[in-house]
Amino acid sequence: MLAKMTDFALFREPHATHALRYIQVQVEAQSLPNYDALNNVDGFVFAPFAISDECPLLVIAPNRVEKMDATAYISRLPQSGNEAPMVLNNKEKQSISTSYQQCFRSFHQELVQARFAKIVLSRTEDVALTRAVDAEQLFWRACQRYPRSFIALVCTRKAGTWLMATPEVLVQNDTQRWRTMALAGTMKLNAEQQQWPDSAWNSDTLPLEWSAKNKEEQRLVAHYIGDCLANLAYDIEETRPYTQRAGGLVHLRSDFTFKLKSTYGLGDLVQTLHPTPAICGLPKAEAWQFIIENEPHSRRYYSGFCGPVSAIEGTRLYVSLRCMQLSNHKACLYAGGGLLKNSTEEQEWEETRAKMETMLGLMQP
Repeated sequence: MLAKMTDFALFREPHATHALRYIQVQVEAQSLPNYDALNNVDGFVFAPFAISDECPLLVIAPNRVEKMDATAYISRLPQSGNEAPMVLNNKEKQSISTSYQQCFRSFHQELVQARFAKIVLSRTEDVALTRAVDAEQLFWRACQRYPRSFIALVCTRKAGTWLMATPEVLVQNDTQRWRTMALAGTMKLNAEQQQWPDSAWNSDTLPLEWSAKNKEEQRLVAHYIGDCLANLAYDIEETRPYTQRAGGLVHLRSDFTFKLKSTYGLGDLVQTLHPTPAICGLPKAEAWQFIIENEPHSRRYYSGFCGPVSAIEGTRLYVSLRCMQLSNHKACLYAGGGLLKNSTEEQEWEETRAKMETMLGLMQP
């Protein structure tokens, strides 16, 4: 058992059969002053959408690391139907909120006036829970339901408790090459499609038709990442877009591999890429500032990034998506969608609802 005020990160890589818990005993997670400081850290990084006094860039430098058998923990979960839901079905929250309508019109007007080529509008939803949260049980349930995603439970005194199941890599490396991806565009799978075997998702001939809006959204992200890498990297390779499944959703994805120029480090790479147009907009600096000033909530650690960083074992940072902040009897869910000039309010609202189901479904087994 962990002490009540122990900072830790419990995480499982996509398709892994084990999880790791990084535990920082006694002292709090360290606050880093800026992204450059990432060049010299070992531990689990937890970064907000925008660094501030309220939401610092954190690193958990573990005094202890536990390797945990995911299969064993999943086998101990209560069977579906044997446990009362933590969330009561809340039909009234399915209609578009007045706040979201106002924000959509404000953000969309900027696109109509050609100030932005794309901008991401997010929203939050507070969910009252019927009993106290067992965050670790929710973590293992997420591992069970979302084998393709990076699952992380992060608990620190400065940031609170966050759970996520994200499909998106920010940056990874091994001894030879770095990797990143352009992930954008969203479709919800129907019941039949959700039953397709894993082999179907490795095929180039999936019978899914992507809309022009989704294709354009992914193209903008890929183009931005390619431009970023041209300044920092060499020997850059890019795949063509393909479909990636994430729970009950699919996205368009293209992969980049590259070598980082010797004059640059992780901090430079993160500072250049984050936040990507998949979670922010274009042009980046202006969209970032507009979001901070005009969304009615702070994104806090939603659409930031997290993951392990090690000089020996490499870097594996993921964008913090499909996440929620947990307190004793409440969950705050976050989701967003990329707006283009031809976006519609109803479609974007439905996309955020579908994304929130990733976390909401864990509390309604």
